[in-house]
Amino acid sequence: MAYEESLRSISLDADASLAGYTGVPGTPGSAEPNYGKQYTFVKITGAHQVGLATAATDAVVGVLQNKPQRLGQAATVGIRGITNVIASAPINAGDLVTSTATGTAVQSATNTLGIAITSAAGPGQLLSVLLRVN
Repeated sequence: MAYEESLRSISLDADASLAGYTGVPGTPGSAEPNYGKQYTFVKITGAHQVGLATAATDAVVGVLQNKPQRLGQAATVGIRGITNVIASAPINAGDLVTSTATGTAVQSATNTLGIAITSAAGPGQLLSVLLRVN
């Protein structure tokens, strides 16, 4: 089970890669999946602005904690501590993780952004990661 603990965060503006109407699950016009880009790795894309991390080599600043609905809306970014991250493949507790082209976590020995505290059995599952991006 994923959890968060002692997470330090900052607020920046969401760019077009993060901003998207997700609405209430099951209502007309709501997006699938309803979680939007929440719990994905993000990078700086402009002055006071963040967007989705799209490569393992990106200068990731943290993990998106909320679901910005519009361009320029506040994006809460977890920068230090333990946070949830969406897995893109099976990950074991103790594995070092980095970002994929979709901002999700994958096991990696290079350019690590954190260490998995819990495990994820497969893609789309949440795991807890101790961030090491700063």
